[in-house]
Amino acid sequence: MTGRGGRPTLEEVAARAGVGRGTVSRVVNGSPRVSPQAREAVLKAIDELGYVPNRAARQLVTRRTDTVALVVAESDQRLFHEPYFAGIIRGISNGLGDTGLQLLLALARSPAEYDRLEDYLTAQHVDGVLLTSLHAEDPLPAKLEAGGVPTVLGGRPPGLHPVSYVDVDNRSGAREAVAHLVARGRRRIATIAGPQDMGVGIDRLAGYRDALAAAGLPERVEYGDFGEASGVAAAERLLAAEPALDAVFAADDPMALGALRALHRHGRGVPDDVAVIGFDDSAAAPLADPPLTTVHQSPEEMGVEMARLLVSRIRGETVPDPVVILRPHLVLRESA
Repeated sequence: MTGRGGRPTLEEVAARAGVGRGTVSRVVNGSPRVSPQAREAVLKAIDELGYVPNRAARQLVTRRTDTVALVVAESDQRLFHEPYFAGIIRGISNGLGDTGLQLLLALARSPAEYDRLEDYLTAQHVDGVLLTSLHAEDPLPAKLEAGGVPTVLGGRPPGLHPVSYVDVDNRSGAREAVAHLVARGRRRIATIAGPQDMGVGIDRLAGYRDALAAAGLPERVEYGDFGEASGVAAAERLLAAEPALDAVFAADDPMALGALRALHRHGRGVPDDVAVIGFDDSAAAPLADPPLTTVHQSPEEMGVEMARLLVSRIRGETVPDPVVILRPHLVLRESA
């Protein structure tokens, strides 16, 4: 028997499952306060009856939208061309796969767009927010948390103290890469560092400096924006200042690939004349000429962990460790 209009009702699901109406409501609304046996019985009854929750009524009761936003404060070109962002999005999608939450991708390409987005997010249009590629002193995370919107960051932004974030141990990964160059006898080791208003840029430069200080070697630093073109330009500046350069550590793979292009243009052999190491272990790294030695990190794993933390916070569950730091490792290929 079905309810009015042929659609099964909440009461019919409860009767089929042998539980109370409140138990069915808790299962439908994702509450953890249901025993595994009762949850299984309710889900079985929902499947057998073909019950579909009234979404509008559910939102009125739970004050939830079943939507989370991923905010990326970058240009279209970086978002759609750099493999890091594709990995993050895949990981988040996988992490949300069986939660019933929909993912909204929001781009903030200008200050005006960022302001409009801030107004939208703080008006409770989403259940939670994931933020990545943040720069120093960004006010949005604190405003979201103050407005009761659970927020998880991808990466540790400098100058901020977020409630929850997922990051890679960028400093140790950079230190391992440069220590490898030192162990292979390289003595004029430069770096192409990332932006210094981002935690990832700061930490990877610090790891480079740690390894050189331990070896008693001088620094040679140029800066890029994590894009390949900036890697080309930075490598050109390094070669002009130090023609006898014998190694380059770039703070991400696109800048390392740009460095390879500049070195080839100047007739410098890799790795015979100049060894090159990147950071990411992107899909392009093993296809480079020569294949690129790089520090492996998993953006997909970061995305999965970000989604896991956010879902737990949305559900009001206790999160024993709201900060997750993943360990990178060096992948050796022909460029170093």
